[in-house]
Amino acid sequence: MITGIGIDIIEVKRMERWLDKSELLKRYFHPQEITLAFSRKKIAAQTLAARFAAKEAFGKALGTGLAGIELKDIIVINNDNGKPDVKLTGTAENEFVKSGANKVHLSLTHERENAIAMIVLEGA
Repeated sequence: MITGIGIDIIEVKRMERWLDKSELLKRYFHPQEITLAFSRKKIAAQTLAARFAAKEAFGKALGTGLAGIELKDIIVINNDNGKPDVKLTGTAENEFVKSGANKVHLSLTHERENAIAMIVLEGA
């Protein structure tokens, strides 16, 4: 059963302005996400924008927003085939458990100007 749906769009230019602001990146992104983004050189901003959109979409899917959640506790990872997935830790994992959901589905897309993420939460 679907327990929540969230979608968000982020302008890539916003993340372009953050690329040289390491403290800001560390505040919102897990080190694994930052490393991945910078390894993608030309699309680093797109990579971060999609991940930031996923974090925002997660809060919307919870129905509670992101109050009390550290964004770096929502980690967007890729499986061996490149499919994006979400790993929750700390504050994000706590809110997820409280929501009654037990599965997160994630879809990401980005192009030159925008990145979009959609989250579907599934529960019993």
